[in-house]
Amino acid sequence: MSEMKAGQGGWMSRRGFCRSVAAAAVGLPLTGVVAAVGGGKPVKFFKNFTPGHLGIQANQRQGLEYAVKYGFEGIAPSAGEFRNASDGEIDAWVARMKEAGVRYGAAGLSTEFRRDDARFRESLAQLPAEARRRRKLGVTRVATWITPGSNTLTYLENFKLHETRLREAAKVLDDHGIRLGLEFVGPRTSRSRSRFAFISTQAEMMELCAAIGTPNMGLLMDSWHWYTSHGTVEELLRLSNKDIVHVHVNDAPAGIEVDQQMDNRRKLPAATGVIDMKGFLNALARIGYDGPVECEPFDQELRDMDDDAAARTTIESLNRAWALIES
Repeated sequence: MSEMKAGQGGWMSRRGFCRSVAAAAVGLPLTGVVAAVGGGKPVKFFKNFTPGHLGIQANQRQGLEYAVKYGFEGIAPSAGEFRNASDGEIDAWVARMKEAGVRYGAAGLSTEFRRDDARFRESLAQLPAEARRRRKLGVTRVATWITPGSNTLTYLENFKLHETRLREAAKVLDDHGIRLGLEFVGPRTSRSRSRFAFISTQAEMMELCAAIGTPNMGLLMDSWHWYTSHGTVEELLRLSNKDIVHVHVNDAPAGIEVDQQMDNRRKLPAATGVIDMKGFLNALARIGYDGPVECEPFDQELRDMDDDAAARTTIESLNRAWALIES
């Protein structure tokens, strides 16, 4: 990867990259560059940049540039961009990220566990090679969501299906030192669409993680789903760092009852104050969570912004959320 073309899907030279990053960072404030609370006390989790959540089209090189420019400390991995890369090219990219002071957040789980057995087996067969590539890139976390209902499977049938399939995927990931986080979907409006309700709370998801039984299992904890599932700070404090793999932070629109909230209508964290972001983040700090924290707002107003404005608005919202941390 010493010299490759710059562009939407390509790379630039190391010298050109460093020049672009340095130019991007000129004149920017230092807030957000170091993960710290208002009083200067460090926290272990970090602000992660995931452009797709924000309506931004960016490859890995561009994502890294945005992270450096606006003060994100991590970026979402896109292992597919490295599918045909040599070990040397991957090593050069990892060194480039390290030089920029940016790490990877969590990748998505590519294994198709929600559909028929043939598709599950086909995708599972591809997971070892993908896990090796991700681990070489420095990715140590993978996460996915669990649909909160089924029209054909009862709760117990659905639980057994997820337990069996996800155990197989989790074992492959564990063999490569990668953790797997599962996200419950909290809104009552989401689970009411199905004949048979399924996991929609922290406690239920922890039961599934325990049943899967591999040491790399944990939660993808989203403040939106925590709020819409009627989660509490006390419940969060029962967890430990090993129980949480990945975190999303969002706020909810004002003036809507919690059980009427719709999953695809959210706000950036600390935007409306509907969700107790102070309690949520302080609980994460108290239990020593040390992973990525990123926004997934599904906010059309944000998506309508140009890319730089969307990235800037997002880091500003994360900085406001960070300022709420006391512990």
